Amino acid sequence: MRPARVPEAEPAPEPTADQATKDAMSSPTTDSPAHSASTASTLITNIAALVTNDPSLGDGSPLGLIRDAALVIDGQRVAWTGERSKAPATDNRVDAGGRAVLPGFVDSHSHLVFAGDRTAEFNARMSGRTYSAGGIRTTVAATRAATDEELEANLTRYLSEALRQGTTTFETKSGYGLTVEDEARALRIAARHTDEVTYLGAHIVSPDHAEDPAAYVDLVTGEMLDACAPYARWIDVFCEKGAFDGDQARAILTAGKARGLHPRIHANQLSHGPGVQLAVELDAASADHCTHLTDADVDALAHSRTVATLLPGAEFSTRAEWPDARRLLDAGVTVALSTDCNPGSSFTSSVPFCVALAVRDMRMTPDEAVWSATAGGARALRRDDIGRLAPGAYADLLLLDAPSHVHLAYRPGVPLVTGVWRRGVREV
Repeated sequence: MRPARVPEAEPAPEPTADQATKDAMSSPTTDSPAHSASTASTLITNIAALVTNDPSLGDGSPLGLIRDAALVIDGQRVAWTGERSKAPATDNRVDAGGRAVLPGFVDSHSHLVFAGDRTAEFNARMSGRTYSAGGIRTTVAATRAATDEELEANLTRYLSEALRQGTTTFETKSGYGLTVEDEARALRIAARHTDEVTYLGAHIVSPDHAEDPAAYVDLVTGEMLDACAPYARWIDVFCEKGAFDGDQARAILTAGKARGLHPRIHANQLSHGPGVQLAVELDAASADHCTHLTDADVDALAHSRTVATLLPGAEFSTRAEWPDARRLLDAGVTVALSTDCNPGSSFTSSVPFCVALAVRDMRMTPDEAVWSATAGGARALRRDDIGRLAPGAYADLLLLDAPSHVHLAYRPGVPLVTGVWRRGVREV
């Protein structure tokens, strides 16, 4: 699987250090202390299979797979990769014990600033009963009622959970406040933990403006945007029946672009619609969901820089139709995989679970799914310093308790991630 075209990357700011509590896990033997920031060089050796995502390395595939490999970390960056027998001398040494090493997962679509849960809604849906408790509006009410401390504690809980499963970069959105104050505080909290922050005031029309959607669009593109833009890199909109139509979505994303926020969009999730075409028109970094596509939509994506981000956790949790990843990949579309972690339609922080779903139910190969969950996620964030393990990239990587990346799909549900480094520091 080789994408027909790789979007150009945009420079990214230095990521903010995540303050989430890290839980120690079992690890391979090492001569250097874990969790210590250092400028010393470290060799990770005895790697059964190293996924670099650099086709100029290793076997020449999109994964740039190197067998019997080693990798050198110098400070925050990868300094060298290659065959173990050719590894240079370093200050410290880690024995991977014949395990596989991959780039850290890049989760480019999540909704982690929220309060409450929607257990009853999920239970009813899985039991075949009609449920009408309000969906997103239920989370909006709980989020508005929560304190800043409660929202941040919830966020760090799920970030810690994701880190233990190999996620080293994540994007997260607002969208559960839907007032000027609540949207701004969601982004302010998120910005303490990641630079990949997305303003999603246009998640749904606020219940406060149910009778006047046009006034809410004015708020989203005016006072709310003014309050939120300083904390965000991205702007998003849910372009769908029952949320925002094409004209409203264009107005919202265009206003965001004028304030320096780059577009991404929830597109074509529940039905055919204008979202994908609008994403391409506005050079959005990603069109997310992409379940219901025409041939024209697929062609537009294939001839653009816009990444199709697929979110199999949502289909799993709602028993909805699966996106046809095979169709997109065969057309040359760049595909990312992400969790869509949110309390309503995809309450999972596990990228490995999404990889397994993509292989089983979306017709992706294990190689394609791993690439999409790492390099693909980086493309969806217009980044080239993450999602790969080649000299110069950030030393964001994970160690699997398995000899191959294929085990992520081969052994679904098994906690295979046994080590995680972020910016060259061992976190797990």
